[in-house]
Amino acid sequence: MKIDDLIKQGFKFNKGLGQNFILDTNLLSAIVNDAGIDNDSVILEIGVGAGTLTGEIAKKAKKVIAFEIDDNLIPFLKETLPSNVQLIHQDILKVSHQSILDLVEGKKFKVVANLPYYITTPIIFLFLESMLPLDSITIMVQKEVANRMVALPKTSDYGALSLAIKARCDSRITRIVNRKMFIPPPNVDSAVVHMQIKNPYDEFLSKVIKNLFLMRRKTAINNLMSGFLMNRQKLEAIFNELGFNLMIRGEELGLEQVKNLARKLA
Repeated sequence: MKIDDLIKQGFKFNKGLGQNFILDTNLLSAIVNDAGIDNDSVILEIGVGAGTLTGEIAKKAKKVIAFEIDDNLIPFLKETLPSNVQLIHQDILKVSHQSILDLVEGKKFKVVANLPYYITTPIIFLFLESMLPLDSITIMVQKEVANRMVALPKTSDYGALSLAIKARCDSRITRIVNRKMFIPPPNVDSAVVHMQIKNPYDEFLSKVIKNLFLMRRKTAINNLMSGFLMNRQKLEAIFNELGFNLMIRGEELGLEQVKNLARKLA
């Protein structure tokens, strides 16, 4: 077992990098199935860890481009990863969209990852806010974050992340994962979320979404006044035209309402 081999070599888990490796082989296989991987798939994996998920992906995928930041893991991974895996020793958040496009050779690809909790949201936005030929994103995240990712309007979990995902994807939680299925076990349970890309990136709509949630306790009008430097009178006129309550907050607006708002603000 790869994790046992790592530990025997004296590997120490790095809490700062959020390292919690998957123990259960059935779970690894389930994540691969959730991602819809077949022999034509090009996969970009983030956070290789011990390479257990990478190896399972590589059994089905045509090619895996695997990013790992931990210097201590690289020698082990170079020796153990299958031949159809290209290991990249780099922080994905410091990689340009053009570099990612070059790595996938301009072809459609899927993102699959057991993400460290502390970089979940930046990673999601890295791919959502791009013109990259992305087919889907399948990631294991903290259960609380997963709930926010698929949340509906007028709920406490609904926010900019939920809305940004809805703007581009059909998303669903495919499975809940008990914390005991990791080594070392984290303090919370996890969930696998699959996001199937449906719509192209709309930069202006993304800007509207972010500004609606600048300050959660503020009304949508107050947030948009700050974000777009618009006067209240003009925004109130737009809200009246759309039939929105002038005191409405961002978390009360569904995707179609926000799209209509974006068209008026453009």
